[in-house]
Amino acid sequence: MIEHILQPLVCERFKNDERYREGHLRVINALPGRRVLGLHSPEMKFIAKQLSRYGGEVELPNNCQKKFANGEEIIHCFEVASNESLCYEETVIWGFLINLEKCQLEKRLTMLRHYIPTLDNWAVCDSYCANAKWMAKADKEALWAFIQPYFRSGQEFEVRFAIVTAMTYFLKEEWLERVFEQIDNIDFNHVASKYRTEKGKPKVAQQGTVQGAEPYYVCMGVAWLLATALAKFPEQTRLFVRSSRLPDDVVKLYARKARESFRTRTMAPL
Repeated sequence: MIEHILQPLVCERFKNDERYREGHLRVINALPGRRVLGLHSPEMKFIAKQLSRYGGEVELPNNCQKKFANGEEIIHCFEVASNESLCYEETVIWGFLINLEKCQLEKRLTMLRHYIPTLDNWAVCDSYCANAKWMAKADKEALWAFIQPYFRSGQEFEVRFAIVTAMTYFLKEEWLERVFEQIDNIDFNHVASKYRTEKGKPKVAQQGTVQGAEPYYVCMGVAWLLATALAKFPEQTRLFVRSSRLPDDVVKLYARKARESFRTRTMAPL
């Protein structure tokens, strides 16, 4: 795809400093087999903006390169590509391109329907949601309707996408009841995870492990949302948590997140 565009931007430290490279990979915690080139968010945003405005050359499956005129054409290339062939950075840039498109809501949501099933990592998911500034101005009822099926998905990062989107763009008083209702109805036992739980720090990065209850990234997403809600709506959040059906592991994660945040560290979570 666009790895030939990305390689020149990989910093020398990632290439030559094993300790730095290992730290970078551990933070992302991509699944085994997912290539990580070592770019950071500013470089990926820069590339996405250039491709969105001016297009660029894409390497096609037959190993030939073809010039595409704009971001929309490159998004289509991503849609028909094999997900397994993409590196971590290409998947992030694909999401950034969707956010940069100037288009009607329904067209953007169609692009998202292709993109969301490819999410397999917390960093890809959260980078997309954090940079989807168009969601702040979108028709909220239409956007809320769009994310509903993902709360009920059996795939870990589809559920996390719905959670982080709700936290970022719907954590307002008029939406709070509906957000809490969806969180309370998540079937954690129904969500499949490709990450396995193991005790202790993995010896090397990208072993596909986590140190917490599965599905870890859904549990942590809910805990993050609730800790954020506690800062904004403390009484409503405490009342919800006390009366909810959330698993004990999720409540414990929420309490830990609340203690760690500078906004809520002095507030009782329950």
